[in-house]
Amino acid sequence: MKRGWRGGVAAASAALCLVCGGAHAQGAPKATDLATQNAVADYNAGNLVAARSEFRRAAEKGSRLAEFNYAMMLLNGEGGPADVDEGKKWLRRAADANMTHAQYVYGKMYDDGEFVEKDPAEAHRWFLRAASQGHVQAELALANQFLDGRGTARDNTQAFAWYKKAAQGGDMTAQYVAGSFYERGGDGVERNLNVARAYYAAAAAQGDPAAKLKYQQLSAELERQKPQ
Repeated sequence: MKRGWRGGVAAASAALCLVCGGAHAQGAPKATDLATQNAVADYNAGNLVAARSEFRRAAEKGSRLAEFNYAMMLLNGEGGPADVDEGKKWLRRAADANMTHAQYVYGKMYDDGEFVEKDPAEAHRWFLRAASQGHVQAELALANQFLDGRGTARDNTQAFAWYKKAAQGGDMTAQYVAGSFYERGGDGVERNLNVARAYYAAAAAQGDPAAKLKYQQLSAELERQKPQ
């Protein structure tokens, strides 16, 4: 789905795939799942007025994905006028229903001060809920907070732990940062250039030019360290 407010509707299609997979594995999709799928189809076709109405109806019947997407359409003013208060209400409902992406987006709203007064501590609470369930973007956001001491006490050991989780989840930025931790050592991390090189290689493979340069530099350094 097209991108509106940062962190918003763009993730809905991927989330739907997860919902569909679970539904089919257990049998026929529920009516709310089908209604949400129809809404996604209309959204992708550019029929935003119909999609917004369909998301609302599915959200009122308890579909977490519909709650999230309806919230994003309200916040972005898609398919009708923007309604920030109503959008925040539905986003919070999806987050309270334990939809991890909604928790991440809700936290990001407070971290960025979008639609609400900036509150890094409230953002930290929601990032932690999502990250604890394996949401990679939340893991990265939480790591950044620990590194900066934003919304929580500064803790480089915790920062590294969450960067490593996000890196293992495939996040390019986290892979680079994890590599830098291993390259320099400290904060409870034993210096290991081979591991650092592997993380830089993973980030480089995703198109990070700085990681590619680091990979080349460490490769040359490790080659020089080999016994002659």
